[in-house]
Amino acid sequence: QLVESGGGSVQAGGSLRLSCAASGYSSYCMAWFRQAPGKERGGVAGIYTNSGNTAYADSVKGRFTISRDNAKNMLYLQMNSLKPEDTAAYYCAAQCTRSGRWNDGTRYRDWGQGTQVTVS
Repeated sequence: QLVESGGGSVQAGGSLRLSCAASGYSSYCMAWFRQAPGKERGGVAGIYTNSGNTAYADSVKGRFTISRDNAKNMLYLQMNSLKPEDTAAYYCAAQCTRSGRWNDGTRYRDWGQGTQVTVS
């Protein structure tokens, strides 16, 4: 089960940290996706937990940081310098079922319920 938290409303330029409780997962690949109203879901950041390698969407590079605490079974997304265009529902994803690009949502078997981020 994946449970996100940490969303909320913030002014442009502010920061938020999203958390995803991933108890029971030993998934080697995890990611954050987001979906704004009327738009397709897109990858925000991905992480390979064994290597620690990360990947980011161009729109968030330098502003967002994905990390995982394996001991606590937690996935995080630190979001800084937030912009109104970052407004979306953010989802945690885990358990890759096949190889492929980190931002291919069809690779992930399990998803959280989402947490809303609103930037004004």
